[in-house]
Amino acid sequence: MDRAKKGEISLLYLDASHFVMGCDFLGYLYGRVRRFVKTFSGRRRYNVLGALDFISKKVTTITNDSYITACEVCELFKKIAKAYAGRTVFVVLDNAKYQKCTVTGELAEQLGINLVFIPPYSPNLNLIERFWKFVKDRLRPRYYNQSELFREQIDSIINRSDNLNKEITDRLIGEKVQLFDDLIAVNENSFMRNQEAT
Repeated sequence: MDRAKKGEISLLYLDASHFVMGCDFLGYLYGRVRRFVKTFSGRRRYNVLGALDFISKKVTTITNDSYITACEVCELFKKIAKAYAGRTVFVVLDNAKYQKCTVTGELAEQLGINLVFIPPYSPNLNLIERFWKFVKDRLRPRYYNQSELFREQIDSIINRSDNLNKEITDRLIGEKVQLFDDLIAVNENSFMRNQEAT
């Protein structure tokens, strides 16, 4: 982060988000009064693979309505290489199989993109997760009766990450990352703070 702020490198956080029209919004209906909310019948998917720039907050994306695979990751790497030509690029991403495979690794190396894989079960280290939550929160209050409108709204929110929504994105994507440096293993699945062990 410090090197990115100094302009020495470009730091991006990469992950996919899967938006499902008509089913993501039902969890907000709890209460004493029974309410019926109009929603779309069926489940239409819109997958967005994005890379968020830590400094500018611009999100580079690849989208589809089927699945995110290594092909989409490679396509996004090519977009990143073109957009950041001549820069040293570090991409932080998780260990999803379609991201951590031979094909994507070889292409990243060929394009000069440095991949930084976060430890398993550590979504707190991939800051784009905060941005995806923000996008989903913006979608919730509205009913979408056409998949085109649903997609347009998602794209619109994402495309404003570095201009109209930049103030919000700056607050979401800051330097405060929850780390667990002082934890020690109790067993294979449990940890405790180092101070508690003494």
